[in-house]
Amino acid sequence: MIALIQRVARAEVQVAGASIGAIGAGLLVLVCAEPQDTEALADKLVAKLLKLRIFSDAAGKMNLSVADVNGGLLIVSQFTLAADVSAGNRPSFTGAAGPELGRRLCERVVATARALHPQVACGEFGADMQVSLVNDGPVTIPITLRG
Repeated sequence: MIALIQRVARAEVQVAGASIGAIGAGLLVLVCAEPQDTEALADKLVAKLLKLRIFSDAAGKMNLSVADVNGGLLIVSQFTLAADVSAGNRPSFTGAAGPELGRRLCERVVATARALHPQVACGEFGADMQVSLVNDGPVTIPITLRG
């Protein structure tokens, strides 16, 4: 699985002009499933997200997790994270999971996160979404997990 994590002061996702998910301070998580990914890997991603120490402690050191600061998670599917631009200027997305597997694994990430964390919002799989955010730091971290 591929994820791009952004520490945010706030973030929101809209579909057709309507807000479908929003958080205050926390993590915006863009998620892409790959063909070889499994539910176990989706669960591993959520565990990593909840324990990732990228929020500042009292001394200003990145030492706290989203759970420690009672932050939100906004999880948005984004197959374009699997883009391959090595041959030419038009990206290839063949590295992304197909729609059925992609949907199942993204829904697993959201469901697992909701079971373990009190503040979870999400986008809509396959929709044309508009995501707005205020990156805090800025802090942006790519994560790639392989089975």
